[in-house]
Amino acid sequence: MNTESADTLSTTPAPSKPGTLQDVFGQSGVLAAAFSGYQPRAGQLQMAEIIRDAITDSRTVVIEAGTGVGKTFGYLAPILLAGRKAIVSTGTKHLQDQIFSRDLPQIKQLMGSTTRTALLKGRSNYLCLHRLERAMSEGRLKSPDWVTALHTIKGWSTRTRDGDIARCDAVSEEHGIWPLVTSTNENCLGKECPVFDDCFVVKAREAAHEADLVVINHHLFCADIAIRQSGFAQLLPEADVVVLDEAHQLPEIASLFFGSALSSGQMIDLLRDIVREQQAEAVDMTDLLGVVHQFELAIDPCVSALKNARTDRIAWSEIAEDKVIQAAFDTLESRLADLTAALEIAAPRGKGLASCHERAIQMRQSLIHFRRSEEISTEVRWVERREKSFTLNITPMDAGKTFSDVVESQPRAWVFASATLAAGSDFSHFTRRLNLNLALCQQTPSPFDYPNQALMYLPPNPPDPKTDPDYTLKILRAVFPVLKASGGRAFLLFTSHRELKKAADILEGKLPFPLFVQGTQAKAALLEQFRQSGNGVLLGTQSFWEGVDVRGEALSVVMIDRIPFASPDDPVRRAREAQIKESGHSPFAAMALPEAIITFKQGVGRLIRDVTDRGVLVLCDPRLQRTGFGRQILDALPPMRRSNDIQDVQAFFRTNDATPTAIAEH
Repeated sequence: MNTESADTLSTTPAPSKPGTLQDVFGQSGVLAAAFSGYQPRAGQLQMAEIIRDAITDSRTVVIEAGTGVGKTFGYLAPILLAGRKAIVSTGTKHLQDQIFSRDLPQIKQLMGSTTRTALLKGRSNYLCLHRLERAMSEGRLKSPDWVTALHTIKGWSTRTRDGDIARCDAVSEEHGIWPLVTSTNENCLGKECPVFDDCFVVKAREAAHEADLVVINHHLFCADIAIRQSGFAQLLPEADVVVLDEAHQLPEIASLFFGSALSSGQMIDLLRDIVREQQAEAVDMTDLLGVVHQFELAIDPCVSALKNARTDRIAWSEIAEDKVIQAAFDTLESRLADLTAALEIAAPRGKGLASCHERAIQMRQSLIHFRRSEEISTEVRWVERREKSFTLNITPMDAGKTFSDVVESQPRAWVFASATLAAGSDFSHFTRRLNLNLALCQQTPSPFDYPNQALMYLPPNPPDPKTDPDYTLKILRAVFPVLKASGGRAFLLFTSHRELKKAADILEGKLPFPLFVQGTQAKAALLEQFRQSGNGVLLGTQSFWEGVDVRGEALSVVMIDRIPFASPDDPVRRAREAQIKESGHSPFAAMALPEAIITFKQGVGRLIRDVTDRGVLVLCDPRLQRTGFGRQILDALPPMRRSNDIQDVQAFFRTNDATPTAIAEH
């Protein structure tokens, strides 16, 4: 299947500037002229027409665009034709960069558009020149690697125009040096900064306010809403059109931003900054360092005490009376009070110490509020513990009211788009979470021929995942003949890290194909090596269920180990389930099952990514075949042929039917 790349522009000149969507997506439109082998897709044109009408009528639409519809061009084209001011928000920074750097320039060129565009990310994605100079002057870093990275960043700082750390190719975004040379809302000095006039964040926001179309991400979008709710100035410009791509991620991201969190990491960052500012602004105030040290010593006992909790995520009400936990947090609160008092004395010595004082005050207020506020039905207080850290969270039970207030705040078009928003044909789970009760909901069809391009294999007599301790071993035995027939080229997707690790231990050294395991190296590097191998088998968990695009023969099998029901121990989830039950509804039917269907569809969507792709989907969970809800999940998936016979799988891979010509992916 070595067909010509679908997103390669042909040498055929594009027609004159389009005036209608048919001029863009039609048989003789600009896409047909620009992309070799392009065939119009009904779903893409339908999506674009829905968005065009939403822009005209300033209404809210929810669109599930089947895999391969080309939703990026599907929403960009009507926006560019309308000439309205717009915001496009994406689920990840990677997708944000792809839209801004590749898709948007391409369709602008094809349509002859002069729309001014801008890219805007959160503050921590931009180099802070002030903190860079501080880091350079201090000279105390963890290792020679950090020293090299810092000097590399210093050299890059003289060349970069926008300060976007994703563009510093020589230093990975995951490198630990970046927090030292970027800023957060807490440690930014604002207009008091000595290099404020050269601030990359300020310049990016100014460019966004001047642009006609701004590309952002959901975290920044929700942060902007939270800032507006608190009465502070908005980050984002006003717009006539707001498109929220990968909208299925919004409910959880909104809950995160409309609540609050206080972590041990934030505490460590504050202490680190205090030491830096003391050295720069009040080197004689050595007593301050002693108070810093005492507060630092109070953090680890809290981490240790939380090991008494039964799970890693637990409601505060379940552990607040534990004597060990209570004593540890009493000490932490007392030491934080001492630190706040010491900083009040030091604050007049400089802008940096004054900023640290304000942060300490806010941190103390947050800690007191978390520990002492009364339980209310609209929020959940809970703790997340890790091996060496913890986070205290307050999460709203329902972020929908806040979100819908913003949607209804003024007339504009709102577009919520994703490949997975509905459970079957029912959008109510998504619309209820965001309180979008009046939205027009629409599904647009995928152009893929699933009955001929894919086969669903349901292994006969699968083990029970709830009762069989050897479940993972047995499903791997069931999938091995599939791998043999396909020659590897497979994703084996798991619902937990524990089962993934178990599978990795079982398969290590036993497969005749290269084995790639999530967590052994960076995700991008792992994917690239998988693609290059040509016959690899990759084991992944949640981060590989969505946002991963492997086209062609490199991926021809996707196995899913079990139905992806969320953990019943999650404290926010348990509170929401209790609320649903109190209202007289079934938590399983109203929440657990729709969420599982949507997640399942994301995993299944990894298999067929182009009209030339062919592959086998292996679903191991016996509940899919033996229960009513299992059959409901299967019916919500693309219409593939189903089989319990391994010989059908073997015959599928022996068949080399001609496949249709490639189409543009956008």
